Amino acid sequence: MATADDREQGGREQDERGPGAPAEAGATDPRAFAVQLRRMNSEINRMVQGFAGEQGLHATDIQALAAILDADEPMTPGRLREHLGLTSGAVTACVDRLERAGHIRRVRESADRRVVHLYYAADARSAARTYFRPLAEAAQAARSGFTERELAVVLRFLAAMNDELAVRRTPGR
Repeated sequence: MATADDREQGGREQDERGPGAPAEAGATDPRAFAVQLRRMNSEINRMVQGFAGEQGLHATDIQALAAILDADEPMTPGRLREHLGLTSGAVTACVDRLERAGHIRRVRESADRRVVHLYYAADARSAARTYFRPLAEAAQAARSGFTERELAVVLRFLAAMNDELAVRRTPGR
């Protein structure tokens, strides 16, 4: 049976191979995937928390901004509420904070004035791009070590992982 030290050492050995290392038997080890996903999540969270702190925002505000940015169609407060798993009051407070801070703008639909769309403000988008440029550069550097075919598999894995996580999402979250 492996000890905690053995498992920790195994993780270090995996990390030392680095990107672009040849696939080995351990490449399909679920634990290796979990370790790397947690590491990436931690690094991205550090960046996001830094941005939130610099902008005077809450973690939920950053999740809302990402949802608005990534939406395939204009985001509404109702869809944002569903996406974030918040109450309508909490979403209203979040949207109010983001609008006051200049990160988003509310636009009433011309055909039905009751419908409000949320858009990422251009100036705020520029500030976010500047802050997160190191993330984009890291992603590009990492991508450069892979073929298009390999990147297609990585993208397919990430999409499948996100889909699986969404299915398992705790109600109200």
